[in-house]
Amino acid sequence: MGIELNHTIVGARDKHASARFLADVLGVEVGAETGPFVPVVLDNSATLDYMTQSDVRPQHYAFLVDEARFDEAFGRIRDAGIAYWADPGHQTPGEINHRWGGRGVYFDDPDGHNMELLTKAP
Repeated sequence: MGIELNHTIVGARDKHASARFLADVLGVEVGAETGPFVPVVLDNSATLDYMTQSDVRPQHYAFLVDEARFDEAFGRIRDAGIAYWADPGHQTPGEINHRWGGRGVYFDDPDGHNMELLTKAP
């Protein structure tokens, strides 16, 4: 077996709302609450385990997707009126990027985490 990410903990003011937000954008499931965690389950079974915290420090999470999944997720971002940018510093609003021969977009979750969708990794 190679090395794979199994899970990571994501701080949130409202773990249920934040997990639902990301799952809705990505088109994946929110798993069953386990202890203090509400997991968002990715296609490779890795989870982002949302946990309520009073002091959330925004982090960056990047999701590599194929072209079809990018189109679907980006459509949900636009349809929901979620602000998006072509860059992580939020200097280019309302645009996507075309780095590394693919496409990418950044958006914030309800807790200020900087989320990224990209179709090609560097």
